[in-house]
Order: sequence, then structure tokens, then C-alpha cells
Amino acid sequence: MSSAEAKAARRAKFEGVFEKIRDELVEHFAGEGMPAEAVKWYRDNLNYNVPGGKLNRGLSVVDTVEILKGRALTEDEYFKSAILGWCVELLQAYFLVADDMMDSSITRRGQPCWYRLPEIGSIAINDSFMLEAAIYRLLKVHFRPEPYYADLLDLFHETTYQTEMGQLVDLITAPEDKVDLSKFSLERHRLIVIYKTAYYSFYLPVACAMLVSRIPDTYTVPAASGSATVKPYDLALSILLPLGEYFQIQDDFLDFSGTPEQIGKIGTDIVDNKCSWVVNTAIKLASPAQRQLLDENYGRKDAEKEKKVKALFEELGIRKVYAEYEERVVSDLKKKIGEIVEVEGGLKREVFESFLGKIYRRSK
Repeated sequence: MSSAEAKAARRAKFEGVFEKIRDELVEHFAGEGMPAEAVKWYRDNLNYNVPGGKLNRGLSVVDTVEILKGRALTEDEYFKSAILGWCVELLQAYFLVADDMMDSSITRRGQPCWYRLPEIGSIAINDSFMLEAAIYRLLKVHFRPEPYYADLLDLFHETTYQTEMGQLVDLITAPEDKVDLSKFSLERHRLIVIYKTAYYSFYLPVACAMLVSRIPDTYTVPAASGSATVKPYDLALSILLPLGEYFQIQDDFLDFSGTPEQIGKIGTDIVDNKCSWVVNTAIKLASPAQRQLLDENYGRKDAEKEKKVKALFEELGIRKVYAEYEERVVSDLKKKIGEIVEVEGGLKREVFESFLGKIYRRSK
């Protein structure tokens, strides 16, 4: 089987679990005495908004459990891991349905945004709440007897709160209709990225996998002085947050540098007034005259002004700055990962190496 076929098979198996949990959620909803019209609505909400994306976050839960256990999973282990993967995808769907309304977006994953469907409209607000509530229904049904149940609840609640904090800072820093670059800075960008993206896209899937694999809060490893105490969840966070930041900076850079053929979309960060790494780096490097050009042209729905901004980015050598940043951050991450001491039932370097391998020098 080729790697592409293996990838497709992995995805198909994971999607098979979605069908089971969707039917389970809908059956419970109907069992509460809800009318047929509402049952259909809920089912459509789940089908339209949850399974359509790349599924990277959800699949990474299953992949990480396999790495931590060092073997193929039993049917029950796979099912439990995949449920947690779909809980991460439900969280993502909840954020995106709401986010699309806040941003007045038109399409998502190649189809109209849910709220844009004629019969949906602002009911999408409640639909997003129901996607979030489905997470806790699934956790209760499948994990209630487990000793780590409270940890899972805590993890999902905490991550949701962190993501909403990041979303607020992003919305008030860079409203699409009001350009004010004085609010922008690399420090502000970093805060938004860590809270809005890194916690739920990178730490959450790995922490879910660690909990279901029964990785303890602390354990000891051999060290020069005899032994050392490791806090694996803190250690994972210290690698995954910079990794998530790197991923988003790369995304920002590709929006500016990638062609539509390469990245599968037209970059819109400049015209959309996005608080991206590229513009923040430009602000830091710009002379007063260049800064004025940015102030006058960034975040405008005007192709000529966008061209001027792109030309300025080239003039400032953004490509070289990015290449240097990438090598520096990857070197730091490899060093951190290399320092992990592996013991039976503990963290494995491969968890982080596999994430880094998927991201390093990607072109889309």
C-alpha cells in the first residue's frame, strides 16, 4: 500500500467513528422527545460542520496514542482515542461556525458557511453551542468511569477558554473595517497565536492522547545526579506552544509568499487587515517613510494598494527574515525534543518529531 493509500485508509477508518458517534448523538437527542424537524436539523448541523476539513487535529490524537503505546491499538483503544479526536474536531467546528459569523465569511472548506444557508441564518449561534455541548455528552457517555474523566473535562474547558481569550484579542486588534497599525506588534501577534491557535490545535490533541494513555502527572527519569522528576504535561506544553506559533507564522508567511496553485487559496491577509507575522515584522523593520506607506495601504480592499504592500514586504527582505526565523526555531525545537529522557509509560520524542516533520518547510 502506498503512503497516499495508507493515509486515505487511516482517514476512512477515523471517519467511520464519526458516523457512529453522530448517530449516537442524534439518537439521544431524539430520545429526549425532540420533534423530527429538530432531529433533522441537528443531524444536518453535525454532518455539515464537523467532518469536512483536513482532520489533522483529530487524527493526531490517534497517532499520538499509537506512538505512546508503541504498538497497534486494540479496537477499544482505537475507538476511545478516535472519540477524543472527534471531540477536538467538534471544538474546532464550534469555533468555526461562530467565527464565520463574526468575520462575515462567505465560504468555509469549499462550501457556503453554515449561517449563509438560507434557512439557517442566526440560528447558527445556537447550532455552534450544540456542537460544543456534544463534546461533553460524548465524554460523559464514554469516559465517565475513567479515573482521568475530570482531567479531560478540565482540559477541554480550559482550552476552550484560552481559545476564546485569543479570539477576543484578535477581534479587537484587527477589525476588518478599521485599520490601526499602532495596535499591532510582534508581541501582540504572539499572544493571539498562542491563545487562539496553539493551545487547541497542538496541545489539546496531545494532552488528550496522554490522558487516554494514562501518562501520569509526574514521573522520575535517570539523570546525572541519580534521578530527576518530569512533569510530562508541562514538558509537552513547552514544546507544543512554540511549535504552534511556528505553524501559524509559517501560515502567515505562505499567505504572502505562496501562489494560489501552491496553497490552494488566494492570500487575503493584506486586504483583510490581518494581524499577521508578516506585517508585524515589516512594522518592526520599516523606516518612517515605509511605515507611512504601510499605514496608507494595508488593510484596504484595493488591489493596487495590496501590490504596494507586497512590494514593500519584498523590499524589507521578509523572505530572508522568515528563512532565518524558521531555521532558528526548528533548531531550538529539535534541541528541546532531543532532551526528552524516554522511560516506559512516559513521553516519547517521536510524538513531537512527527508534528515537526509534518510542518517543517511545508509549502501549503
